[in-house]
Amino acid sequence: MNGAQDMGGMHGFGRVEPEPEAGEPVFHADWERRTFALTLAMGATGEWNLDASRFARENLPPGEYLSRTYYEVWLAGLERLSAERGLVAPEEIAAGRSLEPARPLRRTLAAADVERMVTSGGPVNREPQQSARFSVGDRVRARTMNPPTHTRLPRYVRGHAGTVVSIHGCHVFPDVHAHGGGEDPQWLYSVRFDARELWGADADPAVAVSVDAWEPYLEPAA
Repeated sequence: MNGAQDMGGMHGFGRVEPEPEAGEPVFHADWERRTFALTLAMGATGEWNLDASRFARENLPPGEYLSRTYYEVWLAGLERLSAERGLVAPEEIAAGRSLEPARPLRRTLAAADVERMVTSGGPVNREPQQSARFSVGDRVRARTMNPPTHTRLPRYVRGHAGTVVSIHGCHVFPDVHAHGGGEDPQWLYSVRFDARELWGADADPAVAVSVDAWEPYLEPAA
């Protein structure tokens, strides 16, 4: 969707000021650590998938998204998903504790499985059901699209032409998976876009951006 999270190539947000690599903590407060842990634990229940989790965060109103910190956005998405599935009531969120007996879950994340889940995640590559439409070296154009739902195609490459530089096989298609439509595996490519193609003649001619793009995002460049 064209939400506030899709900020690539946009002006007016100031410089990105990274913290010193040697001194940057993984979490800045205990509640951030707990939010991360809760998000992983609830994702493991099977109540929703990774793409639905991303969409819940992206779907926040722009004013809310931009005024929240990174883990505040994660927490808001988790609250939304839990409420939509009847796992928590607004009164419980306000109280910060359970007020009614919990609904049983299909599965839970065991402590012994946490390290494996954090370090390796779950594979999303799938056996192809059809041949790849594009090959390395092909010129392709990112489709001009403005879906109201989840997508992984950045706005700043839409309508622009690039070159396929690698093929990653078939992977779960997030645009469908996020909304309960199944995995719908699609071929995934890395497409290289020259900076001047994206941002005009004033861009640095030595700069290029590579974007991983699923096949439905692409069409042959004219």
